[in-house]
Amino acid sequence: MSIETNSYDKRWEFWIDRGGTFTDFVARTPEGKLITHKLLSENPERYEDAGIQGIRELLDLSDDAPIPEEAIHTVKMGTTVATNALLERKGERTLLLITKGFRDALRIGYQNRPDLFARNIVLPELLYERVVEVEERLSADGKVLIKLDLDKAREALQIAHIDGIQSVAVVLVHGYRYHDHEVAVATLAREIGFTQVSVSHEVSPLMKLVGRGDTTVVDAYVSPILKRYVDLIAGNLGDARLMFMQSNGGLTNAHYFRGKDSILSGPAGGIVGAVRTAAMAGFDKIISFDMGGTSTDVAHFDGEYERAFETLVAGVRMRAPMMQIHTVAAGGGSILYFDGTRYRVGPESAGANPGPACYRRGGPLCVTDANVMVGKINPEFFPHVFGEGGDQALDENVVHEKFGALAQEIKRETGDARSPVEVAEGFLMIAVENMAKAIKQISIQRGHDVTEYTLNSFGGAGGQHACLVADALGITRVFIHPFAGVLSAYGMGLADLRVMRERAVEATLDEERIEDLRTIFAEMEINGRAEMEEQGGDPERTNVIRKVLLRYEGTDSPLIIDFAEQEEMVSAFEEMHHQQYGFVAPEKSHIVEAITVEVVSGGRDVTDPELNASQNDLPEPLVEVDTYMAGEVHQTKVYDREAMLPGSSVIGPAIIKEAIATTVLEPGWGATVNSSNQLVLNRIQPRATQVSVGTKADPVMLEVFNNLFMSIAEQMGVILKNTSYSVNIKERLDFSCAVFAPDGSLVANAPHIPVHLGSMSESVKTIAEQRKGTIEPGDVFMLNTPYNGGTHLPDVTVITPVFDPAGDNILFYVASRGHHAEIGGATPGSVPPNSTHIDEEGVLIDNFQLVAGGRLLEEETETLFTSAPFPTRNFRHNLSDLKAQIAGNEKGVQELRKMIEHFGLDVVHAYMMHVQDNAEECVRRVLGVLTDGSFEYEMDSGAKICVAIGVDREKREAVIDFTGTSQQQVSNFNAPSSVCMAAVLYVFRLMVEDDIPLNAGCLKPLNVIIPEGCMLAPKYPAAVVAGNVETSQAVTNALIGALGIMAAGQGTMNNFTFGNNAGYQNYETICGGAGAGPDYDGTHAIHTHMTNTLATDPEILEWRFPVVLESFSIRNNSGGSGKYRGGNGIIRRLRFEEEMTAGVVSGHRRVAPFGVDGGEPGKCGRNYVERADGTVTELGGTDGVEMSPGDVFVIETPGGGGFGEA
Repeated sequence: MSIETNSYDKRWEFWIDRGGTFTDFVARTPEGKLITHKLLSENPERYEDAGIQGIRELLDLSDDAPIPEEAIHTVKMGTTVATNALLERKGERTLLLITKGFRDALRIGYQNRPDLFARNIVLPELLYERVVEVEERLSADGKVLIKLDLDKAREALQIAHIDGIQSVAVVLVHGYRYHDHEVAVATLAREIGFTQVSVSHEVSPLMKLVGRGDTTVVDAYVSPILKRYVDLIAGNLGDARLMFMQSNGGLTNAHYFRGKDSILSGPAGGIVGAVRTAAMAGFDKIISFDMGGTSTDVAHFDGEYERAFETLVAGVRMRAPMMQIHTVAAGGGSILYFDGTRYRVGPESAGANPGPACYRRGGPLCVTDANVMVGKINPEFFPHVFGEGGDQALDENVVHEKFGALAQEIKRETGDARSPVEVAEGFLMIAVENMAKAIKQISIQRGHDVTEYTLNSFGGAGGQHACLVADALGITRVFIHPFAGVLSAYGMGLADLRVMRERAVEATLDEERIEDLRTIFAEMEINGRAEMEEQGGDPERTNVIRKVLLRYEGTDSPLIIDFAEQEEMVSAFEEMHHQQYGFVAPEKSHIVEAITVEVVSGGRDVTDPELNASQNDLPEPLVEVDTYMAGEVHQTKVYDREAMLPGSSVIGPAIIKEAIATTVLEPGWGATVNSSNQLVLNRIQPRATQVSVGTKADPVMLEVFNNLFMSIAEQMGVILKNTSYSVNIKERLDFSCAVFAPDGSLVANAPHIPVHLGSMSESVKTIAEQRKGTIEPGDVFMLNTPYNGGTHLPDVTVITPVFDPAGDNILFYVASRGHHAEIGGATPGSVPPNSTHIDEEGVLIDNFQLVAGGRLLEEETETLFTSAPFPTRNFRHNLSDLKAQIAGNEKGVQELRKMIEHFGLDVVHAYMMHVQDNAEECVRRVLGVLTDGSFEYEMDSGAKICVAIGVDREKREAVIDFTGTSQQQVSNFNAPSSVCMAAVLYVFRLMVEDDIPLNAGCLKPLNVIIPEGCMLAPKYPAAVVAGNVETSQAVTNALIGALGIMAAGQGTMNNFTFGNNAGYQNYETICGGAGAGPDYDGTHAIHTHMTNTLATDPEILEWRFPVVLESFSIRNNSGGSGKYRGGNGIIRRLRFEEEMTAGVVSGHRRVAPFGVDGGEPGKCGRNYVERADGTVTELGGTDGVEMSPGDVFVIETPGGGGFGEA
């Protein structure tokens, strides 16, 4: 394919995207023509590098001929070389140098497990080979606590260098702000001879030790690989200008290209290409939709590129500016399967080898096969590169055979008599919903009206699904550029040179700070402009963008706004905050978290040429084929895109064959070739406002509704997290959101915190029953009482009814439960270790009206919170969290109303029941293979959890009987029955080993017997604060013991609180060892079972509180031995700088976590205080203590049990 451009230099330019499978080229000839080319990225039999080979082929040179550098103006590249090294863990051998006490900080990370329901917890492989702890320590305000010992560091560095390690990452606590120690260590490493030295304050000068540390390690790990690749390219090009695309969307000179900026190099080029090509056609608000073989990348653009400063890539936390790209595991190679009740698409992919079934390599059915089955992909027009000789077409026969067999299987299992082609269309519907959900996450969830946008579709599979994805979102226009198949490469040519500088600030915004910022900005700009000049940027076309990362005090969600006068910035911030989160908080001060300077030198002006767009007739169709679209067979014409001239129009259904892609025009859509030879698709018939779906359970719609209900709960969670005040909710993610039926039964619970799973239902039922006949539209209620479905008092549940349009009938309830940092009680943080009465644990809320007819009852709420026997210490903070919960619920209300409007109430209510039936069936299947078991689980207090599980395999039912469990305790280890039910639900979800919906159906086959008066069914005024966090873990381990599926995890959450009346309050749970299983070791230093809250980053902790985290390390040999060892716990040492009250509520300080089948138990935990005078105070598992300046609180957490005899 070639097009002519209006702007050119009399030499060649090459714009290259080196992807994982293919390398794409767009070349600009000396005459100004743009031509495309494609090669396999790896073909060692033919060439050393695809980029160089492609240049040779486009210049018509022989394979060994030197490249004439004088003929080349510029080569601009994006590359996955560093990304692949990261994904495949094939980077440089790397040494991590980190502050003493933090050798395991990056391994522990934020202590959360990636898969909530995995028995075998698998964490990403570490990138560094060795760790050296550096004797040094700075405080949060830069005071030297421990002097830097370079002599010790030199010895360790020399040993590593002799061993052949060449790459070093230097990460010191608070080094982002205070550089002296990092500079000294880095200088020493270079003197010793390390060739790659990555220093954290240079790589990522932002607060957060873990994210900055990971980013620095990535830089050290992949930069040498990248440098070798850059040198290879440069060596072949001589003095020709060589530039690379960075993750932030800007080009940089090859010599400045470093590992940490290369990870999203290719996808960033795609976004630049999408934005610039759409702008040529006059579209300035776009959703970029890049669908490839294994995944789909989507991004949002409305006038400026959006960047994220924290991103998770290949399991590694990156703290560097990157294009905000959301990736979903849905591509042409996503595997299709039927699980017995539902159609499933991905996330597993068949990749390029074996690829989809039609690739003739014995692969499984995939999305591409579904498109072949429905006729949207015609093997005749697909490249003939398959089979042993690499010259055969796609195998259509095997696709028909496999879909025929699958249709028969579905009929046998469900009675659903869909034809094979209808089965294929069902799978495509689910794939489309998955991709639409990804787009909602980057647009609708952040307050953007996506219907006003144009979908810019590109990538190999984008055009096949663009109309359907647009329909799923209400988008009415799709744009497809002639270079859509190589748009990332095209984006390299269109991109600007960009130099970015960041600096942490962490200060309140005021007039004095504005002047300081101006000074800092000026310094950063001088530095950035100097680098831009060195890179060859044109000063006449260079401009500077100054941005501020601004957030409300006490929150952790900065928004990026333009630097201006204070009033302008506050106004812009509040407008953006209201759009994204639905509220503003004028009572809060504004914190400048960081600032960025972006120096931009304009790239090449390339515009698609204007052609004569007179009314042109369509070319003759290549062929007419049968396709199955919109539920019926259509005679569909196939057109050759090359033959379609500007002015040509076509009405769907139609297929447009491109050289390297296929565009499908669905019924109701039309396409026009505009005057720049670009394809613009428009919906020409309004989309049906309500789709016709029956109320009978349908295996396709079952999966759609499963995803829709879960998506609503997840969207509620996003709003709650973003708008909350409490660190527990915002950063540690200690919250849960759910959708409920009119009777209060659970429909969908987003999997946030396991102890909340299923336990909110009783709270909703309480409100529904006690308020029956009195609830009005606009009402909102709350409660936290543990005797009516609550867990413990800090967990406040906010419940909103969803009415019909007339306001007569309640159609659903939505609810959110969040852990407030403080709700009163005898100790700050509301987790008193020795409470014996519920009043000592805080404010008890039972069936309280929070909002009446849309009016927040603030005065009444304040009275409730401040008049309790132990009132809250900061009502304004509670109110902020309650507002966030109301906002999260309102999102759920809106989304449910949209769903009802789209499908109709009868259908939505029918599937509300069907999804519960589906979950019930999934649990019954597990029960069909279980055997009876029982377990007696002793706690440190001597109390026992007794459980017997009796299984009726024939009926596929089970009785879980807790008879024999100890009576209600005088202590606070009583667990409300809702907590016990949550533990039961969690354990049986563990057994299912599949992504089933979490709802009331899971519990239908389970008859749970909890004797009245026992510690699992406490009555007022029983204290319960430890029941939620500790007894829940004990119940879980008891159930696991009865089933014999794995050894005990640490069996505690190690709840640690500290605070004083000066306003400091903190609560955290601390990780430990996971239990081993029949074929795996337990994982070290990880949250297990009923919690998964995140740890606060060490630098954030010390910035907010007068404490010093002396160490956070793995407690070696604390896991139980056995054929498979239990995971190790951790040791956490926290030194206090002010008078504080500290408390700990923990378990397994006396009784060790059990092993299974001869495996040894894990080690017990230990709590103690090292006083400033050298004395040691031993503490119990549940204890409180007054801390003085210089005192160190030490927590050693238990290890997991071992499995099998060693």
